[in-house]
Amino acid sequence: EVQLVESGGGLVQPGGSLRLSCAASGFAVSGYRMEWVRQAPEKGLELVSNINAAGTYTYYANSVKGRFTISRDNAKNTLYLQLNSLKTEDTGMYYCRIFGRPVRGQGTQVTVSS
Repeated sequence: EVQLVESGGGLVQPGGSLRLSCAASGFAVSGYRMEWVRQAPEKGLELVSNINAAGTYTYYANSVKGRFTISRDNAKNTLYLQLNSLKTEDTGMYYCRIFGRPVRGQGTQVTVSS
């Protein structure tokens, strides 16, 4: 059974940092394009970043480019998202998913507020 468990969210002040983790089981993340999406209050899902299976190509939404970094540890079967220089508009629930497939996990809440 495919499972994705997100963690690492929290409350942080503007300008702060967080590192999100997505622990996968039931499949190998190294074999798939993986991505992070987020959902702000009363808004739809927004693609934040993705990384191809080989780890050689990454995509970032313009709103996070230069501030967020996606990575993957194949040995730990875990996907990461480093969030730096956080802004209030980064607030939302963050989910990881296999590219092109529905969100499966519970997500992790990121709240940026002073």
